[in-house]
Amino acid sequence: MQMPVRGYSNKTNAMKTEKQFDEALNRCRNIFIKKMEDYGPSWRVMRSESITDQLFIKAKRIRTLQTGSTAMVNEGILPEFIAIVNYGIMGLIQLDLGTADHIDISRQEALEHYDRHAAETRTLMIAKNHDYGEAWRDMRLNSYADFILTKINRNKQIEENCGQTLVSEGVDANLMDIINYAIFGVIKLTNPGC
Repeated sequence: MQMPVRGYSNKTNAMKTEKQFDEALNRCRNIFIKKMEDYGPSWRVMRSESITDQLFIKAKRIRTLQTGSTAMVNEGILPEFIAIVNYGIMGLIQLDLGTADHIDISRQEALEHYDRHAAETRTLMIAKNHDYGEAWRDMRLNSYADFILTKINRNKQIEENCGQTLVSEGVDANLMDIINYAIFGVIKLTNPGC
């Protein structure tokens, strides 16, 4: 009798997570590209605090809709999770490049920065997913919004402290967690039974 390979199901689930993550991220990236066609990289003039507030608006709308409020705007939760992914990556780009007074990069350069930060965030997800044993699959969709709001409030406090922390992770780490939770939200909403 052959013994099952220890950890096989976790490895299979991790591979499934990576595939679903890539599909969800590609969905977000496609929206980012389309928005860039409409507006260019106009977000380059946004300060970090403004991106934090934009993330807050999106996460707050998700939570409002999840608590049973009637939507007055004909958009569901999925576009808000996608927007959180994209604004989170824009936030990482802004941390790298600083705020501009005008559009100072091309669409192609913006996409290259997007892809680099998306890859770094994906790498973090893989490491955390390994350590936490696919816990995101057993979490409720509502929790993603709550965790995102918590991370946003942490960033607000860090910004109030002029970017300084004593023992905690910085804005960039919180942004990557926000992006990953939002991508898990996209996965759950586009893969029923996930």
